[in-house]
Amino acid sequence: MMNRKRSAFKFLLLCCLLFCSRTTLARQDVLIFAAASTRNAVSEIIKLFNASQDDVRVKASFASSSLLAKQIMAGAPAHIYLSANPRWMDYLQSKQLIDATTRKTLLGNQIVLISPQGSKLDISMHNDFDFAAHLKGRLCMGDPDHVPAGTYAKQALQHMQWWDGVKPKLVGTKDVRAALALVERGECDVGVVYATDAGVSSRVEVIGRFPEDSHAPVEYRVASVLPVLKGAQQVLTYLSSPAAQVVYQKYGFIPR
Repeated sequence: MMNRKRSAFKFLLLCCLLFCSRTTLARQDVLIFAAASTRNAVSEIIKLFNASQDDVRVKASFASSSLLAKQIMAGAPAHIYLSANPRWMDYLQSKQLIDATTRKTLLGNQIVLISPQGSKLDISMHNDFDFAAHLKGRLCMGDPDHVPAGTYAKQALQHMQWWDGVKPKLVGTKDVRAALALVERGECDVGVVYATDAGVSSRVEVIGRFPEDSHAPVEYRVASVLPVLKGAQQVLTYLSSPAAQVVYQKYGFIPR
């Protein structure tokens, strides 16, 4: 009798192991390389997606669009690339590293001036305003040579005729969230970030919004990285779904 029970237990255990192995083998893991400014929204969307089915599991890595593009160029195992600037998507497409047929514009955004909460800085968003004279400390923003948010910020500051005056006070950061963190800690008096970044922090306040025509449109593009993983197509579809758009809007993005 004891031997029969042991045999039955071993059989059940073997069945469980075989089932788990098949489930693991069938499941596809999809990695999204996404712009740092999308962290909150994309993380929430991933949770919704992962809770909706079992055959595809999604994870994300967040950094500046330029750094992520260079990592993909170096062979990083990304399956989807979400960029805050068309420049780096164009770069990967020119290297034949993304599937151009899956490329699409996903989101829009705005850039704003922020300061630590309660700073009471009075900034007038006009060309004749002497911004540099009112800026006593440092200005934080993404590195304008590499970080999309910094590129947009430089364009806007040049349009306002403020760039030359603030360059000596500029702190360029590795991505837009790093600029936000410096302003939150009071290490920079003013920062230029996306409106969505300002919206997720209770430690900063928006003190100015740049005119839409002061910089190139802030548009986020998404595409599958080659070779295309079957599960990545499901994820791409979900990133444009009505459920995902509700999350984007919650964080202040403009669905396209």
